[in-house]
Amino acid sequence: MVDRTPLLEMRGIHKRFPGVKALDNVDLELHAGEVLALLGENGAGKSTLIKVLGGAHQPDAGTIRIEGQALVMRNPQDARRAGVGLMYQEFNLVPSLTVRENIFLGQEQTRLGFLRHRDEHRLAAELLARLSMPLNPELRCGSLSVGQQQAVEIAKALSQRMKILVMDEPSAALTPQEVERLFVIIRDLKSRGIGVIYISHRLDEIFEIADRVMVMRDGALVGSRPLSAVTRNELIEMMVGRSVQQEFPKQPAAIGEDRLVVSGLTRGRRVRGVSFSVRRGEVLGLAGLVGAGRTETARLIFGADRLEAGTVVLDGKPLRIRCPRDAIRAGICLLTEDRKSQGLVLGRSVQENFALPNLARFSRLGCIHQRREADVFAEYVRNLRIKISGAEQRVRDLSGGNQQKIVLAKWLERHADILIFDEPTRGLDVGAKYEIYLLMNDLARQGKGILMISSDLPEILGMSDRILVMHEGRVAGEIRDVAGATQQRVLELAVGGAK
Repeated sequence: MVDRTPLLEMRGIHKRFPGVKALDNVDLELHAGEVLALLGENGAGKSTLIKVLGGAHQPDAGTIRIEGQALVMRNPQDARRAGVGLMYQEFNLVPSLTVRENIFLGQEQTRLGFLRHRDEHRLAAELLARLSMPLNPELRCGSLSVGQQQAVEIAKALSQRMKILVMDEPSAALTPQEVERLFVIIRDLKSRGIGVIYISHRLDEIFEIADRVMVMRDGALVGSRPLSAVTRNELIEMMVGRSVQQEFPKQPAAIGEDRLVVSGLTRGRRVRGVSFSVRRGEVLGLAGLVGAGRTETARLIFGADRLEAGTVVLDGKPLRIRCPRDAIRAGICLLTEDRKSQGLVLGRSVQENFALPNLARFSRLGCIHQRREADVFAEYVRNLRIKISGAEQRVRDLSGGNQQKIVLAKWLERHADILIFDEPTRGLDVGAKYEIYLLMNDLARQGKGILMISSDLPEILGMSDRILVMHEGRVAGEIRDVAGATQQRVLELAVGGAK
């Protein structure tokens, strides 16, 4: 008789924070050798549930069992001893230490009080070989690629004899090739009986790697189903709680004359002779692999990096952009790839972040007209449906989608003509992505020009009027018939293939 005792059972988990019911009677079940996708919008309770499992939060009620044994996770050490490994989106590695030192940090191999470096080196090499990642264990982690650092994180968890691995947005910063390698590793973990909880907003990945899906909304369990018994649209509706007709609600806009024309943009080998135009009412998608030069091109247009050669023309007028201030004054704005470190001041309020590039508009004779600033900000909060507790709420406490809307609001108040969106929906849930897409449609209808950089190929194909693909600092090709294009065609150009 087959033993179907779950590897992990979490039953009736409740958790409250001041004024917030974060988890409301949540059940989770995971079997050995299974990949369970944990889905939900930002704020659905996924992170809180995982932190309860990992010992970072104590539940107000509920039980946790691993292999049928009831356990109390009082701290992360208890969770590790129970065989639970957590991989967060931000890696928990020490860049100045070697691969070997990071793998065995806190569990060093010793003999008579001396570290056994040779044994650690051998064990680290064996763990990395299991992951098909033949790294030198003596390399510094700070010198590794994102994909290599991720393998080190998994090796670290394996060294602790884990039974359960939780992966939170593991593919967010990976190239397509690194994602495929990650899936090979996950399938190997499955074959060894390890249970994997996989958290991601990328539905393509969920259908490729998961066996079963569990959806949360507003701190409660919506449902759990085998992947074979649910469609993509059904999953989206479970997450957002309403019917969504299309994942990419692209609306045609009246595309007019060229607004932004860049010619021969050059900076070292990262950007080499890049030329293109963005037309009135157009969403121009810019695709390519990590390192292709997409973000570097955007930074040159915005003045964040200095041009070595090339020209930028807006509405027929040549621009001399030496710094971001010049670009902003000309009507060009950039929603940066990393909104937290480059687009927002996390310790300041939402209204202060909105006002920073607009102080001159709210000032007279050196004094800020605070009432006018508050009134204008409140209008954007209503129009963009920004969810905040008040104008003084710190921006770091918002969800990713609402942070992105704050960045967008401050640039809209500048009445920008060209908006550069660099990875506009990275880390956002399905509902927040949908709202960003609707905002892009509205901006295009107003005659704005949008340059959208994205590593999400369905997004590029679903929201672009035209697509440029970069490879090694150059434009490798252009796709005008977006409706007839495929992901394979984009990837062929991205790797320098057929023109």
